[in-house]
Amino acid sequence: MIANNARIITFILAFVSPSLAFTTSSAPAQKTQLQLSTSDEGSRRSFLTNVVATAAVLPSLVLSNPTSASAFGGVKADEKGPLVYGDDSIMSPKEHGTTASPVQPDLRYGVSNKLADKISSYNRVFAEMGGYWEGTSFENDVKNLVASTGGPVTFYDSVSGKPLFVAPKGRSVDDFIEESKIHGWPSFRDEEVVWESVRVLKSSGETVSTVGTHLGHNLPDRSGNRYCINLVSIAGNPTSQ
Repeated sequence: MIANNARIITFILAFVSPSLAFTTSSAPAQKTQLQLSTSDEGSRRSFLTNVVATAAVLPSLVLSNPTSASAFGGVKADEKGPLVYGDDSIMSPKEHGTTASPVQPDLRYGVSNKLADKISSYNRVFAEMGGYWEGTSFENDVKNLVASTGGPVTFYDSVSGKPLFVAPKGRSVDDFIEESKIHGWPSFRDEEVVWESVRVLKSSGETVSTVGTHLGHNLPDRSGNRYCINLVSIAGNPTSQ
């Protein structure tokens, strides 16, 4: 219970102050540390403003721990749909953190390989900064692909190259981008998840790939399950394996 509450607190902090730079240590995958970036910390007034804003969405944020969702009046995970739970053993220590190998060297969308490796393989609770994807080619690339192919875009595991999400489905590309902007991270729905390669850990709501890549969290809302995902974790290229 203590570990789950710690995950809730750190995840909320990422929303409260995007200027908090979350980094992970080179120690075993289960151990992480929080470091403050003093150069980008911003003013005290700005921080308090973010705290007030976060209070409005707190019920959905705490759903990284579904077992405590009701205590905050939040929406529980929708288990009637295609959601597939996985065992915590998926994220057990391996040769490279929680994965067997580092992220691919040529990731898409111009994301940072260093950040991708930390978030994907040496991390269980922290996230890239909110809005990070808006500083990449993500939006233009997705819109151009949808326009040129007439279909959704496949997003691949930054480590294994396995397909993880296919979006947009059941909505327009503009709606997909808009929801991602509202929440600060690429946001996917049940029908956009490739469940052969994705699992949700019931103990925490952590969303991971079957090879141990940390992707993000399931933060359900009134529309159902919403997978709040780090772009750096799904910027891979497809492989033949």
